Amino acid sequence: MIKKTKPSALILLLVLFLIGAYIAFPNRLTVDQKLFNKQIKFEINKKPIDFYFWGKHIYKDFQLKKGLDIQGGMQVVLRANMDEIVPENRDAALESAREIISRRVDLYGISEPTIQAARFENDYRLIVELPGVDDPQQALDLVGKTAELEFLIEKELTEEEIAVATQSADFLNTYFVETGLTGQQLKLAQLQFDQQTNKPLIALEFNDQGRDLFADITKNNIDKVLAIFMDGSPVVMPRISTAILDGRAVMTGDFTIDEAKNLAIQLNAGALPVRIEVLEQKNIGASLGDNSVQKSINAGLVGLAMVILFMILYYGWLGFISSIALIIYATLTIALYKIIGVVLTVPGIAGLIITIGMALDANILIFERMKEEQRAGKSYAESMELGFGRAWDTVKDANLASIVTALVLINPLNLSFLNTSGLVKGFGITFLLGSLLSMFTGVTVSRILVRLIMPLVKAKEFKS
Repeated sequence: MIKKTKPSALILLLVLFLIGAYIAFPNRLTVDQKLFNKQIKFEINKKPIDFYFWGKHIYKDFQLKKGLDIQGGMQVVLRANMDEIVPENRDAALESAREIISRRVDLYGISEPTIQAARFENDYRLIVELPGVDDPQQALDLVGKTAELEFLIEKELTEEEIAVATQSADFLNTYFVETGLTGQQLKLAQLQFDQQTNKPLIALEFNDQGRDLFADITKNNIDKVLAIFMDGSPVVMPRISTAILDGRAVMTGDFTIDEAKNLAIQLNAGALPVRIEVLEQKNIGASLGDNSVQKSINAGLVGLAMVILFMILYYGWLGFISSIALIIYATLTIALYKIIGVVLTVPGIAGLIITIGMALDANILIFERMKEEQRAGKSYAESMELGFGRAWDTVKDANLASIVTALVLINPLNLSFLNTSGLVKGFGITFLLGSLLSMFTGVTVSRILVRLIMPLVKAKEFKS
């Protein structure tokens, strides 16, 4: 006898589908088509989730992120110099550098960036992908500089020592001495403008430790030069005229507005723990423009409609049920991409298409198993329950193999002997999510719908 679907399971499935449909629905849908000699034109804008919960601002617009190969942009490969880092700390230093560059990019306002750490034996690299960037040099300045800020005070030298220092190749380091004040004590750096010249400058504010240290430096070194160095090069060398006790300073120089903005971002994000060099830089054009993406979506919808038609013609009501499960699968997949922020790339789209086929495979295995049980003399109701139960092992094993393959492609532990390519990882992520969801929709969702619908449309078979 067939088991009945619990009302709670059906309600939960309906709620899950409605939430998924809302999230998956485009943020902006514009329709401008001619139908039966009548122009149909309208636009739907979906409002983002925007509210406060226990004093925290919750905002989510559920935008589908596009990768570099779809949107176009810039890719930079950086090598981290680990010569001064002990071997056991190198992985941590690379991860710290990745986080700092990520903060810089976020502060700059670039959407959907990808910053990956990769290791090839003793070669430590960072792969930075910046979609939509149209100024390569500005991007290089943003991610490729260490941004190590230092404050040095001039030494008290005799005339003979000054003469020797002047002839030294390392004149600046010979002439200045460290004060202990660095970018680590910096609380905030802001782009501002000089009220008289209207030139850009950077206003610095120190934390409590930096404020006290800066006060001591300026109080004890009146009439001396306090040099501000960035990555070993002097930026400005003002002379101290009075003690500064409020922990604020100003960096002036021959900055453009963009240079001052980038420098403020770098200082706020923090200095990189290692020296880095640019190995490779390339501008990547969108391999799929907006028109091509729309055509791909249309082709996918046509293909989905053909698959649904085939399933209904071949399996009847069971095919209709599998089609509903397939629509639920596609809806939940897109919703999941938006929730966790999957960056959709061309290989990722390929992974999505493959998993749609896998979702159907589960239903086909179950339906064919049901036919075998019927041929063995089982009733329609018994064959349905046995079909789901006995096909589960095959479905589970097939998807387990797919999940293992996806994890190898994603390489979550960043093993040096496995893939580290972002495009391959994009395929692996969509393949993994699709494999997990296809098991849910192909078995659990289909079982709920079969138990609900089939007794209604096959009432005679269930009474026998």
